[in-house]
Amino acid sequence: MKSTGIVRKIDQLGRIVVPRETRQKLYIETGDPIEFYYDENNIYLKKYTRGCLFCNSMENVMNYKGQYICENCKKEIADKKFPNE
Repeated sequence: MKSTGIVRKIDQLGRIVVPRETRQKLYIETGDPIEFYYDENNIYLKKYTRGCLFCNSMENVMNYKGQYICENCKKEIADKKFPNE
């Protein structure tokens, strides 16, 4: 983990400003969702990325009509034989 040397205060509404340099380095744009994690003494922020709709995998995920699906689930669905209806 790298320190930027930048310190920010939390305002009365509980907000902080993520420095522009940090947002640019991590390709965070206005409106991007941010996920929060914490442990005993630390808070971590991560740009939110959605996982596969079926298995929640974050590997090889593609967007299909607004839903995210991984290559493994895509292949499994493509190989599945559906009964005639």
